[in-house]
Amino acid sequence: MAVTGDETGKIFVLAPNNMSAATGDMPAYQIRSPTTTLPQGVVMAASPGALHSPQQLAEEATRKRELRLLKNREAAKECRRRKKEYIKCLESRVAVLEVQNKKLIEELETLKDICSSKTD
Repeated sequence: MAVTGDETGKIFVLAPNNMSAATGDMPAYQIRSPTTTLPQGVVMAASPGALHSPQQLAEEATRKRELRLLKNREAAKECRRRKKEYIKCLESRVAVLEVQNKKLIEELETLKDICSSKTD
């Protein structure tokens, strides 16, 4: 459905039906008059309480900023905690791999000794 208007204030609602009763093949359209009589260019506010003074707007902006900063602080704290946990995990993995590497080097030396003694 499409809605259009003209300079006379009439609103045209384009709501095509599958078939018009008059012709059987043309879509039907409805013409509706506006429900309010506001002059053109006048915009209604959402509600009477929606209008705020500059002081209220400033307080609201300050409150939103403080809330945003608080959320950002908490997110940064959580990020630092996760980073520390990740680094601890990496450090423990390095320790395990160093031990494993040392064992493999010892095993390699042992195998080299065995091989060299067999060739002699």
